[in-house]
Amino acid sequence: MSDPSRPAADPQFVRNALEATIRIGILLVLVLWCFDIVKPFVTITLWGVIIAIAIAPSYEMLQQKMGDRRGLAAVTFTLILLIVLIIPATMFTGTIIDGARQAADVLRSGQVHIPLPPESVSHWPLIGEKIADFWTLASSNLQEALEKLEPQIKDISRWLLGAAAGAGLGLLKFLASIIIAGVLLPGGAKSAENADVVFRKLAGAQGSAFRELATSTIRSVARGILGVAMIQAIMAGIGLVAVGVPAAGLLTVLVLMLCIIQLGPGLVMIPTAIWLFSAGDSQVTAILFAIYTVPVLLIDNVLKPILLGRGVAVPMLVIFLGAIGGFISMGIIGLFVGSIVLVVGYTLASEWLGNGGETDQSDRVAAEAAATNRPTV
Repeated sequence: MSDPSRPAADPQFVRNALEATIRIGILLVLVLWCFDIVKPFVTITLWGVIIAIAIAPSYEMLQQKMGDRRGLAAVTFTLILLIVLIIPATMFTGTIIDGARQAADVLRSGQVHIPLPPESVSHWPLIGEKIADFWTLASSNLQEALEKLEPQIKDISRWLLGAAAGAGLGLLKFLASIIIAGVLLPGGAKSAENADVVFRKLAGAQGSAFRELATSTIRSVARGILGVAMIQAIMAGIGLVAVGVPAAGLLTVLVLMLCIIQLGPGLVMIPTAIWLFSAGDSQVTAILFAIYTVPVLLIDNVLKPILLGRGVAVPMLVIFLGAIGGFISMGIIGLFVGSIVLVVGYTLASEWLGNGGETDQSDRVAAEAAATNRPTV
């Protein structure tokens, strides 16, 4: 039974609530549909924005030297970036193809000579006998040994093909991002104004400060992590090419990836130096390469503290942790997204703690003004 003391629902209120629910549902479906359509381009566009922000100071210098011709400066800068990216990629691809061809020729000709395993290998716990047996088989009949590993070789080949395809697709996306950055550069001032509006709507009066903080963080990470990684990779590549190490281009790219994820070039440079000492024809070359390796390994300790926190009024450790955590969770783009999120969160927490946990300072400011007999601003 209905409660006679409860007033009947207003039909107009029910109709309004139903219409509002339908409108919100349609709007939500439309937003999700739009996002699903543009989702393939989100990463590319975000990369383009990050690249544009990171290179904006250099672009402005080039623009001034070209008589404030924004379009010409943007086209020139975009072409320079494309050339800088395409030339190493071409060298890297050529190195892989040449290395694969040489390996196939050696295996086809049967010129591979594998020595017998040392007697101590068979005494290794658990796996010693199996390794010794397979090693002995490979030293006498490499083709039969490879046939036993055929399933594993196929799996590795599929993985390598997938990785190569992914790297190629990633390169194409990065090329598209550079072009998008070139399109965004001439309108940088207008974009900054629009970003200020968005940040002010999100963070109030401090929106502009947070926009500048995000911009500084992107440039700091670009210099302190990617910039230092590229410097180390270039130095390592010069050393590898100078001593004639096989697949120097592939090893250089590997050094770049290791430096980006903060493992450093030592995982490539130190084994290469050991290999030169053990297999090289000239001990002088090996000694010179070992000496050259030292500054390659240590230069990030000098450059990173200088570049990583430059222009950002937060501890360098916050940026570093944000970059590494973002990279682990989101990939390379997480270097920037993770740093920005952690820096903004750190700044908000610092402001809140500095204000005694108050989210609105108007009452406190008014009280202080009344206590000192001065007007509020």
